[in-house]
Amino acid sequence: MLAAERHRRIVAEIARLKFVTTDDLTTLLDVSHETVRRDLALLERRGELSRVHGGATSAQASVGEEAPFSERSGSLAVEKETIGRAAAALIEPNQTIVIDVGTTALEVARALPADHAGVIATPSLLVAAEVSTRPRVEVLVSGGRLRAGDLACSNAQAVEFFGNLRADAVFLGSGGIAPYGLTDFHLDEVATKRAMLANASHRYVLADSSKFGRTAAHRVCELDGFDTLVTDRPCPADLRTALTRAGATVVVG
Repeated sequence: MLAAERHRRIVAEIARLKFVTTDDLTTLLDVSHETVRRDLALLERRGELSRVHGGATSAQASVGEEAPFSERSGSLAVEKETIGRAAAALIEPNQTIVIDVGTTALEVARALPADHAGVIATPSLLVAAEVSTRPRVEVLVSGGRLRAGDLACSNAQAVEFFGNLRADAVFLGSGGIAPYGLTDFHLDEVATKRAMLANASHRYVLADSSKFGRTAAHRVCELDGFDTLVTDRPCPADLRTALTRAGATVVVG
């Protein structure tokens, strides 16, 4: 197969699936991994795709930097409130719950009833401040290096904190969710998110519909790394199929 034909088929496959693995392309094109890697590098230089760990995604789906907190907090406010209420409804009294950083995670904290009782652990000072107004909630903050804007804590201290905490449920924020998996913008916070997921009985991911098909720079986990996606509208067909295959369910607020 000529290089031009390989390139055409790679671009067409990514347009169809949004994400393809290197292994899938070697099978599709009947070429070596090295040939696929060279093709992907060339197509990325042309702006026709974005390489990610294990494969490639569409250039439009890849997001380089997260918008400032002030900008995100005013975007899709109704949708995030809807997700927050749907997620909070899943929390039972007297549970130990982990709530992650981010604007949608903050809406989960805001949606908790004033008389909620239980333990809330978080790496977010904004979430901690919100739930501290509830007299029957015990608030645990991970500590660690503080990131401005979101007031998010991370580093080895935060990882150790969540590694030693057994939670009934975790509600995780997201930078993007696609068949490739769950991704985030901040490398330091990926390890913290993985520790949260590893030690929770129920694992929920919060993602408004603008995150569908998008990939941030760092993969947190594959789609089988969590149990339930909580969102504001039904997923597109390719993502819905990938979630079903991974054994994840979807809750639409």
